[in-house]
Amino acid sequence: MSFLIRVQLPDRPGTLGAVATALGEIGADILSVDVVERGSGIAIDDLVVELPSGRLPDTLITAAESIEGVEVDAVRPYAGILDTHRELELVEEIAEEPKKGLEIFTEGVPKIIRAGWAVVVGPEGTGINRLTASSAAPETRMADVPWFPLERATVLDGEEEWVPETWRELGTELAATPLGKPDRVLVVGRPGGPMFRAAEVARLAHLAGIVAVVLPD
Repeated sequence: MSFLIRVQLPDRPGTLGAVATALGEIGADILSVDVVERGSGIAIDDLVVELPSGRLPDTLITAAESIEGVEVDAVRPYAGILDTHRELELVEEIAEEPKKGLEIFTEGVPKIIRAGWAVVVGPEGTGINRLTASSAAPETRMADVPWFPLERATVLDGEEEWVPETWRELGTELAATPLGKPDRVLVVGRPGGPMFRAAEVARLAHLAGIVAVVLPD
């Protein structure tokens, strides 16, 4: 089974290699490494690893944190395709079928930023309406959201009252960005985390800005 493990580690040569060695010693096979954020001597990395049958994910935490200075932020099952650098391909796909662009974007963006799901919402009366959603998006819908319309990309507090109860129960981390205009907003969720880092929100905003140019109004 594959897992996404997010680690904080000292940003110095050899540390990531030491983590990889420690994970290898418990039989974990590293499928990909994605640098999420770097700064102040600390690196935040996402590792997708495959564990042998029968191994518990807790062993990943123990192995990684056996290296001095390493902390595990989160571990969760990961069944996505490793498409963390396919922004250009997604934009090209949308440009080829702009009328279906919103659906294509909503389905594709979780694979890029390693989210569980995505939805796009727009205005409806005094509230919001779901315009499109990825196949894994929960059926429970948002209502009375205080942040809509949205001026800029941001992390949303997953514990606020507007968040559906089932999302809160799953510990869903949330981020959102305007999609070309403040009243068309992309919301992405990670049930069980990890939290969205500033660099990920910036990446989401950048991608949304590019895609908004291609999408019809």
